[in-house]
Amino acid sequence: MTADSALLYRDQRLPERFWSKVRQAPTGCWEWTAGTTARGYGIYQADGRPQRAHRVAYESLVGPIPGGLVLDHLCRTRHCVRPDHLEPVTLKENVLRGTGLTAQNRLKTHCPNGHPYDEANTRIRRGRRECRACRNRWS
Repeated sequence: MTADSALLYRDQRLPERFWSKVRQAPTGCWEWTAGTTARGYGIYQADGRPQRAHRVAYESLVGPIPGGLVLDHLCRTRHCVRPDHLEPVTLKENVLRGTGLTAQNRLKTHCPNGHPYDEANTRIRRGRRECRACRNRWS
């Protein structure tokens, strides 16, 4: 933990009610211990409505999230609310950094038949990569 982020822990810009739901983990994460969404993101009731806890922490301790960007958990821990574990990125970048099917497919360098996904052999059709060699053989 950096000295700056250590100073932010229990920072008065967030109420004690928020901090009572956070614990420091050995990994360095500030883990949300209260309610979470089905996908594991912390939920905090603020301004009369439920909000994502990591967004509340970031906006209170760092500043506004730039328009059109989402917060990526660099630590890959969805219930972490530590601001220096969060980075504003585009939704596309956040998805591609993850572990879902889209991210897994992005890492593939060859089609299932072993042809390379390179500029000469790859065509984008309806937002998906298509192997030209396989398509030509199929046609």
